Amino acid sequence: MKKIIRVGTRESKLAMAQARIVVDCIKNRHPEIEFEILGLSTSGDKMLDRRLDTIGGKGLFVKELENALLDNRIDIAVHSMKDVPVFLADGLRIAAVSRREDARDVLVTADGTHLRDLKQGAVVGTSSIRRELQVLEKRPDLKVKTLRGNVLTRLDKLLNNEYDALILAAAGLKRLGLEEKCIDYFSVDEMIPAVGQGIIAIEARAGEDISYLMDSVHSSESALQLDAEREFMITLNGGCSTPIAAHAVIQGESMRVYGMYASIEKPYMYKEFVEGSKYDAVQLGERLAAKIIEQLGRQ
Repeated sequence: MKKIIRVGTRESKLAMAQARIVVDCIKNRHPEIEFEILGLSTSGDKMLDRRLDTIGGKGLFVKELENALLDNRIDIAVHSMKDVPVFLADGLRIAAVSRREDARDVLVTADGTHLRDLKQGAVVGTSSIRRELQVLEKRPDLKVKTLRGNVLTRLDKLLNNEYDALILAAAGLKRLGLEEKCIDYFSVDEMIPAVGQGIIAIEARAGEDISYLMDSVHSSESALQLDAEREFMITLNGGCSTPIAAHAVIQGESMRVYGMYASIEKPYMYKEFVEGSKYDAVQLGERLAAKIIEQLGRQ
């Protein structure tokens, strides 16, 4: 009798595509395992009239999936890593993380207009304060308007002329086969991505056998990147309403970590980077946070 793994994910096309990526990776190594993919609607998918930071943050995209794990309705949950909060529900853990897809943010326009050529006062759509602050750093004359919904819904709003441009994650567009929509790629130092952007996380119950994940989908390099990025966020006590970003780049044995933090009390954005051994990922995240804290103290 074949083993059946029940995979939980959000119902959007991107979430389903990511679940299939995970399943295909496992099947390549474990053809003896069968899978059932279950799509669930989350609070974050239902409450589309407000910005995420005002209604509880990105953790709203994982709560229902965590409940399904705890109720034994699914065996693993597949998330976008950038949606996973710092603290998980008791009894659960991040069991594996995927190889990172393109982590950059991109500008999308209906007619191929680049950022530099957008008209003064053009309306740019994003749900992220992180993206808003960084795009306004480049083009302070633009107007930023809140944008919620899945990737395809957002693209429809662009085509309906509700926005002049959108800022989206390259990873999501590429996983949907929509790479041609990417007009301008922002380098990871000019628009620092969200913590974990481009990485798929697989959550499971603590204590259960995850060997089939570790030898198939898991990426040790992505895990090191996450160690640095999440440590930066934890050290700065970054909450759902705090504009914060971190991205680790590995070259050989070295790691460079970029970080951004915007103080709520003071309208100023702080950016720094650190370098060191990739095996000191946690310490690099701490060092990067310390540099930001030093800047905050000088203001």
